[in-house]
Amino acid sequence: MRFDPLDYPYPSRRNCVYAARGMVATSQPLAAQAGLTVLQQGGNAVDAAVAAAAALTVVEPTSNGIGSDAFALVWAGGQLHGLNSSGPAPRKLTLESLNRAGLSEMPRYGLAPAMVPGAPAAWVELNRRFGRLPLAQVLAPAVEYAERGYPVSPTLGRNWEAAYENYRRNLAGEEFRPWFDTFAPAGRAPAIGEIWRSPGHARTLRLIAETAGEAFYRGELAERIAAFARRHGGFLDLEDLASFRPEWVQPLHVRYRGYDVWELPPNGQGLVALMALNILKGFSFGSREEPEAYHLQIEAIKLAFADGLRYIADPQSMDVTPEELLSDAYAEERRRLIGRTALEPAPGRPPKGGTVYLAAADAEGNMVSYIQSNYMGFGCGIVIPETGIALNNRGHTFRLDPAHPNCLAPGRRPYNTIIPGFLTRDGQAVGPFGVMGGFMQPQGHVQVIVNAIDFGMNPQACLDAPRWRWVEGRTVEMEHAVPEHIADALARRGHAVRWALGSGGFGRGQIIWRQDSGVLVGATEPRTDGHVAAW
Repeated sequence: MRFDPLDYPYPSRRNCVYAARGMVATSQPLAAQAGLTVLQQGGNAVDAAVAAAAALTVVEPTSNGIGSDAFALVWAGGQLHGLNSSGPAPRKLTLESLNRAGLSEMPRYGLAPAMVPGAPAAWVELNRRFGRLPLAQVLAPAVEYAERGYPVSPTLGRNWEAAYENYRRNLAGEEFRPWFDTFAPAGRAPAIGEIWRSPGHARTLRLIAETAGEAFYRGELAERIAAFARRHGGFLDLEDLASFRPEWVQPLHVRYRGYDVWELPPNGQGLVALMALNILKGFSFGSREEPEAYHLQIEAIKLAFADGLRYIADPQSMDVTPEELLSDAYAEERRRLIGRTALEPAPGRPPKGGTVYLAAADAEGNMVSYIQSNYMGFGCGIVIPETGIALNNRGHTFRLDPAHPNCLAPGRRPYNTIIPGFLTRDGQAVGPFGVMGGFMQPQGHVQVIVNAIDFGMNPQACLDAPRWRWVEGRTVEMEHAVPEHIADALARRGHAVRWALGSGGFGRGQIIWRQDSGVLVGATEPRTDGHVAAW
């Protein structure tokens, strides 16, 4: 990746970070430091990524937890490996069981949307296949943060307070009491700068490390999860946990102006980013600050999302293949729909044929793009007592329409929003990138890649640049740093432009790219408490 390190048009809170021996970029300085500590103890980039991921469950519980799902792209041995560690629906969770419970749509909170957690299995599997250090040593920084405590950072504190107020108003059942006991033990959210500890969390992490995940999926912790679900009318049971295994998958890519952009295949939504880029490669851009550049990206994302929300599901239930959706012929068909004015997106017919993100790299050439999330902040509001295990609510994205490929079914994985990205050129790694934040993630990936490749912006500039976010129909939100003439021009083209309140919905990303010299270049978001720890 070639760029002028000082040539970008937006004021930056920081410059790119450069290092030669190793680098970890996350949304939390303490988690980045946990990864760097493991690197300096003799670990590799995979060890560092697992250390940071485990630490993030402690130091950013507003976005992820031990009950999260996880995905990873790992560059090792000169090739890219993909890991899908998203959990399926419990075997007893059916359309009929929801109907009996009086539910006409998948709820956001409670035990019904809780899928089998995948993150602990991801840590174990990554450590087993690529790691160098014992898992207990890799998870030790996370255990220490949970046991001794840490001061709450600014963005974390604001998100924690918002979550507490939401849960205080909306979560009234006895099954939600452990969440308040764990995350609001003083009857409120911890304040910015206040020390927060979670001894149950520390014990759980220690058990996962000492048993290589067995305690979580087939031992003491599994029994606690199943017993709590049974007591409160949930669906997760011991068989669901014991049968879970992460899946190594073949990553997907599109060729974009001489680079290969990589994402994981469904059930994740990385396919949306690839479809949008496949459409955009048929256009050429002038200046980033031309309305046409915004218009084309927005229209491509709308078309890609229309297809993604129609077709992406557990691969076993999809009625088209990713290859069909990524074919050049289909991209050209979708590209022809883009004109001078905003369109109402609709799916086509292809021819048959809260989240945390982190990036890590080491001096040996290993690089990791990793993401894990409970979904919607703390997840479903369920915490297993005295364990710190906050369960995800990934099942909320299931449809309850039997004709839809993403319809709820036992053992089926739902449409998943979290996606790690990776960039290569001529068969060599450029590096990991990601932008967390629900359905913003493919939109963030597209904007980062276009900024970098089309406009030659350095990694920090790619993340600093003001963003837009397609919402629905013709509605698109703009950060206030977007020039007004851009918004006015888009409105004249039929876009329903609205200005966002703050930057909370525009994602939070990290990038680590390797230069031809081997030097690592890292960047992190100005929209979060992010940090690049370098060696």
